[in-house]
Amino acid sequence: MANLLVTGGAGFIGGNFVHYWANKHPADRLIVLDALTYAGNESTIAGVEQAELVVGDICDTALVEKLLRERGITAIVHFAAESHVDRSITGPDAFIETNILGTNSLLKAARQVWLDDGSGQPHRFHHISTDEVFGSLGPEDPAFHEATPYAPNSPYSASKASSDHLVRAYHHTFGLEVTTSNCSNNYGPYQYPEKLIPLFLLNALSGKPLPIYGDGMNVRDWLHVEDHCRGIEACLERGKPGETYNIGGGAELPNMAVIDTICAEVDRAMEEVSGLAERFPDAPAAKGGKTSQLKAFVEDRKGHDRRYAIDETKARAELGYAPARGFEEGLRSTLRWYLDNEDWWMPLLKLAS
Repeated sequence: MANLLVTGGAGFIGGNFVHYWANKHPADRLIVLDALTYAGNESTIAGVEQAELVVGDICDTALVEKLLRERGITAIVHFAAESHVDRSITGPDAFIETNILGTNSLLKAARQVWLDDGSGQPHRFHHISTDEVFGSLGPEDPAFHEATPYAPNSPYSASKASSDHLVRAYHHTFGLEVTTSNCSNNYGPYQYPEKLIPLFLLNALSGKPLPIYGDGMNVRDWLHVEDHCRGIEACLERGKPGETYNIGGGAELPNMAVIDTICAEVDRAMEEVSGLAERFPDAPAAKGGKTSQLKAFVEDRKGHDRRYAIDETKARAELGYAPARGFEEGLRSTLRWYLDNEDWWMPLLKLAS
């Protein structure tokens, strides 16, 4: 039996990890530390008996130390982060505070409890990062690998790069046992509807425009969140302290291909799911039209990276990791999850309106 502190565990990836870990490791205890900002949702982890939600800020070092001591925490799985690039452009301060200062707060608490207090307790600090720290690739450039130089291009990716360096420094300077994983674009259940896939799905159901940045040909590697959770599990169980691992989905696609697939799947769902047209009468597909007619090109995002791609050779060789879900299968199951869980996302849209 292990006790894990999961920061940001009521968010998208963290919440999926809580569900995944509770299912795979039912004897373990999960202490979820989440500030419940706009992207954190208590209902995401409702019903997970092994999870205890503590509402609090990762910048509260004293609180983190208290949790580590009182709950007998042996591993920190650090998801908590501001992660939306557009928000980082309009308001970078929150990204500096959470992603850099918050990570430093966690590291200080872990060092104090696990090292300075002299417990000698086996431990692991796993830090979840992003492929965006590596910058942008040209069309023919090789994919990002763990030794690719950092070249962040947005306040978000710069803040994550800074946190990665802090985690590395606490290992090399103080001996804290850390691992870091850099993942590609995640998608799946419980994703806040500001990211591409849930945003476009819910806009399609409401008959709202599908805003496409620039020419729509920016390329991303798409990773189903459950595959990401499997990769994190492999890092925790088999990762070497001090090492970083790239976790990818093996699905490098231009945004336009993803959007076209979403449109086709919404159209398919309208034909196959009984009563869907009545539930969402404003969707073009509910009236005999095509979802693709909602596509609308908008001004490109500032500093928009052109291409990301992940080389996961190291994770495959050292961790035995490989993505299990193809993109079309994963996307279809994701869209059907949103159709089946309107009670989860509808309140979020009402709050945002």
